[in-house]
Amino acid sequence: MAVFFRLVSRISLISGVLAAAMIAISIVVVCQMVYLRYVENASTVWQTEFVTYCMLAATLIGMPYVQTLRGHVNVDLLPIYLRGRARYALAIGTYLLSLAVCLLLTFYGFEMWHEAWVGNWTSDTVWAVPLDIPYAALPIGFGLMSLQYIADLLALLTGHAKPFDLPDDALGAAAAAESATRDLPR
Repeated sequence: MAVFFRLVSRISLISGVLAAAMIAISIVVVCQMVYLRYVENASTVWQTEFVTYCMLAATLIGMPYVQTLRGHVNVDLLPIYLRGRARYALAIGTYLLSLAVCLLLTFYGFEMWHEAWVGNWTSDTVWAVPLDIPYAALPIGFGLMSLQYIADLLALLTGHAKPFDLPDDALGAAAAAESATRDLPR
């Protein structure tokens, strides 16, 4: 089981590095586009579309890494006040529901990618990007996110993680929130 957790963690880390690289590449392309437009007074053909697709792919492919850091936006009012079995049940329910949504989006994202690939769809721009390339970010991103949720759920079920536990990187903020709520009535 530990090998599986390490493998999924490594895959999520790689997805985070890829997402960061896509964002960095997008920044360089935006700078190049601004230079061409305002210094060279030249038109741009592919830059805007490239940056749009690249940022979208970075968002989707980077999701599993953000999940490992517990960095997604969430409302933690109930987990803070719940204890014991109720908190555990809420965590399992949350993981199962999130996994179901991600699996559904993986399935339909794959279906959309496959249609674009088989149909040779291209964007309606001068650049005419084959849409199977940017659409691939949907099944890849949500598939990797599903894998991360499976690992998180298994870690919870096997006792390797506590309900709504945060990784070491994020413990500073969680410790502050936890200590602020210890004195509240239960």
